[in-house]
Amino acid sequence: MQRIYIVGSSGAGKSTLAGQLAETLGLEHTELDAVHWQADWTELDKDVFRQRVSELVAGERWVIDGNYRAVQDIILTRIDTLIWLDYSLARLYRQLVPRTLKRIFGSESLWNGNRETFRSQFLSRNSLLLYVYKVHKDQREHYRQLSTQTNSFAALHFRTPQELKKWLESV
Repeated sequence: MQRIYIVGSSGAGKSTLAGQLAETLGLEHTELDAVHWQADWTELDKDVFRQRVSELVAGERWVIDGNYRAVQDIILTRIDTLIWLDYSLARLYRQLVPRTLKRIFGSESLWNGNRETFRSQFLSRNSLLLYVYKVHKDQREHYRQLSTQTNSFAALHFRTPQELKKWLESV
């Protein structure tokens, strides 16, 4: 495992896992959200985003987490390991809601100074909580197909945090 791509729904724990693996294996860690989201929740231009990701994956040892299909083709050409965190909606919300509240009430600064607000997360049509519900089924199907369509990389599929924890103990 030298070039690892971690995918799964928002709130599944992709970045946490990526950080753990990066530390354990001595890899560089990149959160795609940190590259994509600029100040004031402005999205990075797609071509610039693709160029930056291309530069990141040119290295030999890294772990990247995120669900951006706009750059997935670039990442997939370089990985040796895909890790899919495939948790139920109930599990995702048990993790996502407390994390969101902690970020809001702790005034936690995210990528490039962005902050989540109560309004944006609980009262907006652009809420991450609503987004997770809307895309969960489609994401699951996409990653199911992705993890079974190729033999060019190892695909690890975890349906519960307990499965992941057991695997991590062996790394």
